[in-house]
Amino acid sequence: MIAFLNGMVAGKGSTCAYIDVAGVGYEVNMSQSALAKLPDKGNAILIHTHLQVRDDGASLFGFLSLEEKALFGKLISVSGIGPKMALAALSLYSPAQLARAISAQDVAAVQRIPGVGKKTASRIILELKGSFDQVEESLFGESDAADGSDDADVSMRSAGEALLSMGFSSAEAELALKGAPHDADEGALVRYALKRLGSK
Repeated sequence: MIAFLNGMVAGKGSTCAYIDVAGVGYEVNMSQSALAKLPDKGNAILIHTHLQVRDDGASLFGFLSLEEKALFGKLISVSGIGPKMALAALSLYSPAQLARAISAQDVAAVQRIPGVGKKTASRIILELKGSFDQVEESLFGESDAADGSDDADVSMRSAGEALLSMGFSSAEAELALKGAPHDADEGALVRYALKRLGSK
């Protein structure tokens, strides 16, 4: 399983980005909102990934935050929801916005996702409505920067989650991120932390 890519932006298309990791180019399918936030060609980037393997081949899906990746995973677990529809959902809504719509059982909001009719929207809500209440609260509660959270705090929290997903302890992650630039994005923070952890 490919959990993340840490490399450089080699280019991007209408639905995917091309990431150069040590000379190997990866085609990564992403939501429109994530593609719009990608840095320019040649800049460093860390992308969380989900690998889908089917009989006709393998596809890699990428996310700029763990919130986006987690919600993508929940969406494709719903019967009849494939990766393309899940990316369409993440192109329309932020993870926090969509999670709140599902928790509130707002069929009309979920139905705005391209390709989702009333029946499918109702199924998404039925299968996921209780899944954001406890463990996921830290991911989908008030973490969305568009709702007024400080961008730096969101980036720091996401970087910490990324380090935990790599197998580091919470104490190691906290220590490695200490003194990091306040205005750095998640990718820069993770690289800063990994460099400090590697120098130990």
